[in-house]
Order: sequence, then structure tokens, then C-alpha cells
Amino acid sequence: MEERLHHLIKEVDAQQEELIHLLEHLIRFKTPAPPARNTEEAQQFVASFLEEKGFQIDKWDVYPGDPNVVGVLKGVDSDHYKSLIVNGHMDVAEVNEDEEWITDPFTPIVQDGAVIGRGAADMKGGLAGALFAIGLLHEAGIQLPGDLTFQSVIGEEVGEAGTLECCKRGYSADFAVVVDTSDLHIQGQGGVITGWITVKSKKTFHDGTRREMIHAGGKLMGASAIEKMMKIIQGLQELERHWAVMKSYPGYPAGTNTINPAVIEGGRHAAFIADECRLWITVHFYPNETYEQVAKEIEEHILSVAKADPWLRENPPLFEWGGSSMIVDRGEIFPSLEVDADHPAVHTLIDSHESVLNEQAIVDVSPSVTDGGWFGDAGIPAAIYGPGRLHHAHAVNEQLSVEQFVQYTKAILTFIYKWCHTAK
Repeated sequence: MEERLHHLIKEVDAQQEELIHLLEHLIRFKTPAPPARNTEEAQQFVASFLEEKGFQIDKWDVYPGDPNVVGVLKGVDSDHYKSLIVNGHMDVAEVNEDEEWITDPFTPIVQDGAVIGRGAADMKGGLAGALFAIGLLHEAGIQLPGDLTFQSVIGEEVGEAGTLECCKRGYSADFAVVVDTSDLHIQGQGGVITGWITVKSKKTFHDGTRREMIHAGGKLMGASAIEKMMKIIQGLQELERHWAVMKSYPGYPAGTNTINPAVIEGGRHAAFIADECRLWITVHFYPNETYEQVAKEIEEHILSVAKADPWLRENPPLFEWGGSSMIVDRGEIFPSLEVDADHPAVHTLIDSHESVLNEQAIVDVSPSVTDGGWFGDAGIPAAIYGPGRLHHAHAVNEQLSVEQFVQYTKAILTFIYKWCHTAK
């Protein structure tokens, strides 16, 4: 087995130009989200690529023009060997017209040892390397004993959770590796949930009545929803500071769990006392917490703040959490993911990394979020492992080091080979 694997790894070097060409080909598909609804052609390419390698293809629209693609390669002895999901997203970050790129963002170039183009780091490099590894396995005529599932999903950049749709469709495995941007660290992640807090008056008032509701003797039980929202925001700040003191997680600086008041909307126009105010918040939480738990903590704290205010007690705040799309319903959920350092697949991934790079693997936590949390939410052990540095993701002149891209391809090839040869 080791001799065959060693030969495959050497082929990555021998076919480096073809590897780079595959990444360039993926970058040329214009798949930014927003606007989204533009991945059909790219996903069909992946489906055809996998089908040529013997995979059974499942392709379906999550949104019109944005299909998921799942390819399943049945193992020759799947009852007795471990199964694997390799997962990545085809959508890339948006590009604004005024950004100063040295090339067209979707016309990639190789310069100074890096591939430059939108999606190079986040995360078409991860997709390309894993697809190339699958191609090498096929060329060598290697039949994996365990099942291999490849998922190319949509919507990660805007919270549309193509990976969740795969889980809902019943796809599972003994382990999943998300080949998203991690600088070749093996990572878990915290989670993110967005929510809307609404303060709404049961009555409306002309702005000429303001004196009666804010000065002595006015006797009008009314208030500006905008001003009352200020109390809600202060309550969120108090809870955020409490979390910073009372909660922690290895690998994260204190206070990483934040509550960001991101957007505020309120009032009708200048002749009204504001009868409604809505606050859009973004909440970051730790890998050992769930979005349901965090949302409940915020609701309980803010409702206690409201009970201390006579008007808010009669007009309590309302809460809406999450959403299926930042484009469609202005909401998103990214569940957290804890990596089990003792899981056999994590050990195999560490060994694969170290055997290729001849350096100690780093197991830590991502400062960002990926679709990986949906595997944890579904009870599928998983880890994030992909090429690219986070500060290159979403950046003007986004790029991926060719050297790291080649090393990653060797490591993911090694991992796929070894894990699918691991007996249950």
C-alpha cells in the first residue's frame, strides 16, 4: 500500500501544471455570492468530472441556478471499511467594480509563486486539490475499500447552507473533511447566528404628543421605540461583557464570543413618534455551545432588562433567529464544530499532513466559520482542512501559494487513500 501511495504523491509533482490548470479552470467560472444563482455551469463541470471517475451523481437545485452536486464512489468492501465525505463550496466572495485587481478577478494568473483570482484561497483551491487527488486515484486504477463521497455545495458565502441540504438528503459518513481555507491547520470552529430584535408599540402617536410622554404630568403611556431600543443595546453590551469574563475556549482570545449590533431600522417619518425599531445582531459563540443555547441566553437576559422598564414591560421585545439566506431573508446560521482530537480520522489526517510536509500538524480553531458546523450538528465527526490563508480570502488580489497548493493536494490524497483503507 505504501509503495502505491508514494507513487501517487510523486505524480502530484509530475502533474503540477495540470493541477494549477484545474484551479484556474474553476476560478474562471464566475460564481460570486452575492449575487449568487450562477453556479450551474461550474457545478455541471464537477458533476461530469466525478462521473468520469466512476461516481454516481446526485445534482439538484437548492435555488434556481445554484445546484448542489454530490458524487458517491462506492467502496469495494464498504461493509468493512471506513467512509469519507470531502466537502467544499463552489460560491466565492463578491467582487465590487471599484476594486483594484492586477488582473480580472475571474481571469487567473500565476505570479510570484501564487495563483491569483477570486476564489483561489476561499475555496476553489481546496476543491481543485481534492478533485485532482480523486483523478490520480482513478488514473492509477485504485479501488478504495471504503465509500468516498464528494460534495460540491452552494451558498456558503451567504449562509444558504448547501451542506445542510446534503445532510437533510441523508448523506453521511464515518468522517467528513471540509476543504475550506485553513492554512493547512486541522480546525474546528465557533458558530455564528444572526437575529432580529424588534421593539414595537401597541399604539401610534403624533410627534406633537412627545411632551406628554416624557415630562412630568403628561400622563401619556407612550415611548419612542428607537429610544427603548437603546436600553436593549445596553443590555446586549452587559451580556457581552459578562460572557467575556465567564466563558472561554482553548485557542480563542478572551471575549471572542461577541454580540454585534450590526443594523438598526426604525421609525416611520418625522411626524410620528417611532412606533417600531428593529435591531439586526450577529452573535459569535464557542465550539462547545449551540446556537439554540446562545439564542435562549440572549432572550432571557433582554426580557429581564425589559421587565425593569415600565414601557418595555407592556411592550416586550420580539425575537427572530437565523434564516436560510442573507440574500432571501437576511438571516443565517453557522453551527459550531468541535474537533475530537482522539478520533481515528483526525489521527489519520495528522499523520497524512506530517508525512507529506515533514512538520508537526497544528490542530486548532478557526477564527471564521464554514459549513463544517452542519456536520457537527448532524452528528457526523468532521474537521476543516484546506489550503489558503484567511487574510487572502475575500481580499483584492486573492491568491493561493502554489507550493502550499501542491502540498495540500498530496496531503488530502494521502488522507483519502488511508482513511478509506481503514477497517471498521
